[in-house]
Amino acid sequence: MSKSTNRLLAALIAGSVSTFAFAQTSHDPATEPMTHADNKAAKEQAKANRKAAVAQAKADREKADAQSDADKAAADARVKDAKKQE
Repeated sequence: MSKSTNRLLAALIAGSVSTFAFAQTSHDPATEPMTHADNKAAKEQAKANRKAAVAQAKADREKADAQSDADKAAADARVKDAKKQE
């Protein structure tokens, strides 16, 4: 994934988490019973959070794989340069 895609995913995750945190702090369940709409919204938010977490994990894995490939290529280049100097 590109940097811009990773940044977009991070922004979406941050927005989801902050929206969920606000919803948690602004809603006092002791004073109001949860309505069907509240329950449905909470389920949808949890579903979106899980999807965002999966997307972030995939992006992290791809980034790690790309870094590993770059490290291997750099090591191969150093070996090749060392052999040329012998």
